[in-house]
Amino acid sequence: MPKGISPRLPLTENSEDGKFSLNKTLNQAIAQNLKNLILTAPGERIMNPDFGVGLRNFLFRENTEGVYAEIRAKIIDQVGRFMAFVDVNQIKFISSSDDPINVPDNVIYVTIFYSIIPLGTDEVLNLVIE
Repeated sequence: MPKGISPRLPLTENSEDGKFSLNKTLNQAIAQNLKNLILTAPGERIMNPDFGVGLRNFLFRENTEGVYAEIRAKIIDQVGRFMAFVDVNQIKFISSSDDPINVPDNVIYVTIFYSIIPLGTDEVLNLVIE
């Protein structure tokens, strides 16, 4: 029987893992959960209206340090509430105003450097929001 921690999202068929691909390490499962926390809009999760950062809600706002500070604060708050075993070390943003040749308008690149406290590991999550 295949061994894994959780289904890998998006669901894809994989005969090696069974019906669907699986996250096989805690680091993979935690990265997936962190990504879901950041992409879920507040009010989107049933019975938990406070869950989520809603990063896509910021997509058409101006690319200013004030907006980035607001996103950063929301990420840190949500991780502290729902994933207290993760420590966010740094969050970096790249937008078209930072790199107009390589980054199209209305796209935000977010890089989150974080530590998984119980495992003592440092990880990086890259997100492209378009």
